[in-house]
Amino acid sequence: METPSPQADEREQRPSVPSAETVDAYLRRIGAARPERTDAAALRELQLRHLLTVPFENLSIHLGENLVIEEKPLLDKVVRARRGGFCYELNGAFAALLRDLGFRVTLLQARVFGPGGRLGIPYDHMTLRVETADGTGPWLADVGFGDHSHHPLALEERGEQRDPAGTFRIAQAPDGDLDVLRDGKPQFRLDRRPRELADFEAGAWYHRTSPASHFTQSLVCSRLTEEGRVTLSGRKLVTTVDGEREERTFADDAEVLAAYRHHFGLSLDRVPEVRPSHD
Repeated sequence: METPSPQADEREQRPSVPSAETVDAYLRRIGAARPERTDAAALRELQLRHLLTVPFENLSIHLGENLVIEEKPLLDKVVRARRGGFCYELNGAFAALLRDLGFRVTLLQARVFGPGGRLGIPYDHMTLRVETADGTGPWLADVGFGDHSHHPLALEERGEQRDPAGTFRIAQAPDGDLDVLRDGKPQFRLDRRPRELADFEAGAWYHRTSPASHFTQSLVCSRLTEEGRVTLSGRKLVTTVDGEREERTFADDAEVLAAYRHHFGLSLDRVPEVRPSHD
């Protein structure tokens, strides 16, 4: 295990922002009880409950909504507005929850592998290094990578790690980085140096505005279910139950808005439409 630097320790120990009321509301939002102990089992349960209840979605980009990478706005969106988000929002809010519950959390940046094994931009993805009170781990926790591992991954384990979503492996990469692989396919390259929320603002701006970002090119709203996954992309709803895939295309806006409410708990006043870029 690498020894945290004084700077890393300072970032992990900084005071939590959420109030007790916000934390309780967050736990109700994901259907989880306040853990009696901040151990690996509690972390695993919190991550799974988050994936089952809070959707991975990029709708704010196409609704013209502002995106502020600060703890209070992120918590307001996920907890009070009962929305989802993409990695910066979901893992940013989840980190605040975990810290307030007593877990030691460090923000990490990663670059996502694209077509042909090409790496994305720096700060392409935010993920979390979490230390637990039982001395296991450290753990790689992530509720913001869409269809990914259901459970936290052991960060220092280099062998195969079985998960309901597949077989994961964390491998050494150049310059001390780590590659996270799923079923043998590289997912993202992880930089182990500690980061702060503000460090991710440029990455979030890129994905919110650049025509080259896949987030500006399409709509997505997706959530893990007990039986599989449900995803709404524009007017197409895809449900997977025990490996069986079913597609449905909605004819009008009313059906789309009803699907957002029914499958994701999102109450929208209009249907999001793809906007290639924003100022």
